[in-house]
Order: sequence, then structure tokens, then C-alpha cells
Amino acid sequence: MRQGGNEVVRQWAKGLICLLTAGGVVLHAQRQAQPLRSRTDLVSVFATVTDCNGALVPDLQQSDFAVSDDGKRQSIALFSADVQPVTVVVMLDRSGSLADESELVRDAAAEFVTRLLPADRARIGNFADEIRLSPDRFTGDRSVLLDVLKSDLQNGGPSPIWTAVDRSITALVPESGRRVVLLVSDGRDAPARGQVKTDVKDLMYRAQYDEIMVYSIGVPTAEPGETANKPEPDLKHLADESGGAYVELDSTRSVTTIFTRIADELHRQYWIGFTPSKLDGKVHRLEIKLLRPGLTARARRSYIADSRR
Repeated sequence: MRQGGNEVVRQWAKGLICLLTAGGVVLHAQRQAQPLRSRTDLVSVFATVTDCNGALVPDLQQSDFAVSDDGKRQSIALFSADVQPVTVVVMLDRSGSLADESELVRDAAAEFVTRLLPADRARIGNFADEIRLSPDRFTGDRSVLLDVLKSDLQNGGPSPIWTAVDRSITALVPESGRRVVLLVSDGRDAPARGQVKTDVKDLMYRAQYDEIMVYSIGVPTAEPGETANKPEPDLKHLADESGGAYVELDSTRSVTTIFTRIADELHRQYWIGFTPSKLDGKVHRLEIKLLRPGLTARARRSYIADSRR
């Protein structure tokens, strides 16, 4: 077992205790809302709020948030703290470098699937010799998704990581609401000859343009007897820019907890919308701040102000 994984679990448990006992915010089960219709004239932002210990804070009001567009404070036109449905591609690295972790990651992905809510929809992706996405359409049928994890995953091969994420985004673009790629990989892009190679910088721009949130779980890899190589930093950069999160797997016992945490986080985000002051086709920097001390918001850091909205 790699060192440090138990610390990950302890920190999350500590955060949960802090949240339950702080007195100001109480974690409770929320009813899953019907999906809100996103207005085309709004910039939509999904924000995750945590306290000083990293515990999720689910019960804030619109007045607790401040939104800035290129440094200028914006009026919030849409706000929801309801549990909103998510459409997600779970994309698993099945290349040779992750062979030792393949069963563990598969089982943890199955745990994530079981935590999807009735209105959520998903597809399972994996990449090695091929890039596969199953089933053919997004589904909320967990038994179908679990069958894919049991029977349609590859074993060993090359690693076309960024092309796999690019195809995940393509699958999500026609969907409405909150769209997420959940990627598990070491971040070492190594497509085979004949496979399409995608530049990660182009991918980051596309995630920004198409407003897709990326969560990435970085898996360290090592040959027997060697020190583990840390995952590539691009995994974190992509997650940070898109408003998702990056978590590094540092114990064979922590991966299920990581997937469970992500599922919980996706169902406890705030939906915030504002009307952009101009549609100039340029990249605008976004900033979401909390007006209560000790709280932090994580959301995408930019948007492109074009006429699509």
C-alpha cells in the first residue's frame, strides 16, 4: 500500500466532523430538483464551497456570493442551491502503465455509479488500443453502466489521454445542464502510431469554450522496485481551469473514498448565473468569492464572451 492514503481519508473525515459541529451550517440530505433551464443570455457557473477543513458547505444563500467578470462585480441573475442533475463521462485509463491499478479503479468507478441520483445520466469510457464510450447514449440505468464496467474495458495498450478527453467533451456538448468529465489517469499522453494526438493546451481551450467541467484523479506509476512517478501536472491544470477538482491517488485504499467524495461534491454545488456586459468574443476571467469568512469557492476561472449565449 502506498503511504499517505489514510491521511486523505482522515482529512475528509475531519472536514465532515467540522461541518457537522460548526453550528453555522448543517449537512443534510437534499431533494434532487428538476433541472433548471439555463438561459442563453447568462453565463452559468457551478461553484463548490468548502470550509477551512475542506468540508462541503451546502446551505448558503445568494447574498453570500460575489461574482466578478474581469475584476468588475456582477449582479447575480440566477441562483440555485438545489441538487441539480449531472451528465458525466467516466473516462478510465486502461493503458499498460496503469495495469496494476486497473481492477481497483474499475471497482471504485462502480462505486461512483451506484451513487448517481435518479436524474443523473452517464457513459463509461476507457482508452488504450481504442477509445471507447458505452453505452451509445447517456443513461441513468445503473445496471447498464455497471455491465459496461464488467465487460467492456480494455487491458493494456497505448495511452491517448487527451484525445480520449476530447471525445468525452464531444459526447457532452449536445447535452444540457451540468456536464462533467471524470478522468482517471497518470497523465502521460502516449498515443500509438496512427492514433490521433491532441495537444493538451487545445483541450484546455475547448473545455473552456464548451463549458465542460473536468475532474481528474491522478494515479502515480512505478516499475517494480522503483520510486513512484507523480502524475503529470496537466491533469491538475485542466481540472483547475474548468472548475473541477484534482485528487492524487496515494493509497490503494483511498480510491473508493475519492470517487464517493466526487459524487457527493457534484450533488452539492451552487448554480450561479449572470448576464455578461459585452459579447466581445474574448476570454474573460471569472472570480467567485464568499462573503462569509473562512469559506472558499471553487469554480471555472474563465469564459468566452461570444454570441452563442
